[in-house]
Amino acid sequence: MSSQIRFLLNGLAETEVAAAPDMTVLRWLRLHARLTGTKEGCAEGDCGACTVVLAEPLGEGLVWRAVNACILLMGQIHGKLLVTVEGLADGERLHPVQDAMIARHASQCGFCTPGFVMALFAAYRNREQARTETIHDAIAGNLCRCTGYRPIVDAAHDALAGNGADRFTALEPAILDALRAIADGPALACETPTGRYLAPRDRSELACALAADPQARLVAGGTDLALDVTKRRQRLPSLIALGAVAELRRVEEDARTLTLGAAMPYEDLLARLAALSPALGVLLRRLGSRQIRALGTIGGNLANASPIGDMAPALIALGARLRIDSAQGARELPVEDFFLAYRKTALEPGEFIDSVRVEKPVEGDFFDIEKISRRYDQDISAVCGAVRFTREGGRARGVRIAFGGMAATPMRARRAEAALEGAPLAPESFARAAQALAQDFTPIGDFRASAAYRMETARNLFTRWSEAAA
Repeated sequence: MSSQIRFLLNGLAETEVAAAPDMTVLRWLRLHARLTGTKEGCAEGDCGACTVVLAEPLGEGLVWRAVNACILLMGQIHGKLLVTVEGLADGERLHPVQDAMIARHASQCGFCTPGFVMALFAAYRNREQARTETIHDAIAGNLCRCTGYRPIVDAAHDALAGNGADRFTALEPAILDALRAIADGPALACETPTGRYLAPRDRSELACALAADPQARLVAGGTDLALDVTKRRQRLPSLIALGAVAELRRVEEDARTLTLGAAMPYEDLLARLAALSPALGVLLRRLGSRQIRALGTIGGNLANASPIGDMAPALIALGARLRIDSAQGARELPVEDFFLAYRKTALEPGEFIDSVRVEKPVEGDFFDIEKISRRYDQDISAVCGAVRFTREGGRARGVRIAFGGMAATPMRARRAEAALEGAPLAPESFARAAQALAQDFTPIGDFRASAAYRMETARNLFTRWSEAAA
């Protein structure tokens, strides 16, 4: 076991031994490394002012990901390259993204500018195309209060139209060797006076670590867990990280099913789930910014047990099943049975989510999921509804309907399902199912939506599904 967090900072080897297990990268950068170009805005991963870039080996090269330093814990950067805005220039020569931002007058007060630069730097290093849609996706997690976004988008077009070369081009082989050497070393196990941070390398080590300390908090992406530190001012003295467990980052696929490791980041699942269903691709694109999708995981989204988590309704409608593991053995259960009460799941002490298995839609199936929120990007659902059924002789068979935001947990609308089961695919059938929702749910009102709005919106989704299924 290694008690040192080892990583590369702007290309140079760095070691940290004293960081508390719940110390964020943003705090470390500003207070310890004295790299203050990375700013704190929201401290919850929304504004993008704290954006940095992590690079890690993938295949024969590196993959570069923009992430939010404010909700990233120090242990999560072990074995990776951390790049901050101070590390972009090549001596006195600015990075092409920085040059383009200046040439296009894309900065005013400058507070948000380092975050925009880093988000675009990740796109630049990954050699993404200079397309407006791609650029909007790249900077969807960054907010600017001064300029408006047109000059920033113009700068992005200019920068991404280049050849993708910068000072890291020549450094990449050495960076790969250094990161692989860390990966070949011992697993991370940091013990400090304020707590410990473990990063087991396989499922067996994880199960043993959790059995020995069942009260430890699991860190997958940490995009919600870190808010306990940054917003709720809690201390997290015992953390067990999942990101280094290879079995939890696997994808297995056959003709009928798709199995997703629970620690797979959403950004790595986007293409696969979009291929499963275009509606899932749209949902994931709106689930969070690239910074959030680079860290947030499918297992973490479920274990968080939020009643407005976006993936749960889709997985319930698709009939997905969870594999739950522990030192005592593994078990399976449907996703719909995983949620017991508000923020309470079926996980027992010592258990963790291993994977999610989804049956692929087949020819004749209808599947859709709709997320309703105040903003299209970067917002939490007021209502999220999903439906799946098979078209058979002009009728709906095997109906599964699930909603988030309508109860204390994501759950099936069983009376609405019964109303639609076997019914003709006609508007009046969907209207009857919509009316049955009042028997399934008694939604509450909060600052996102009133109870009446939630019910009316959920019912209106049936009209949309009726039109799409016709």
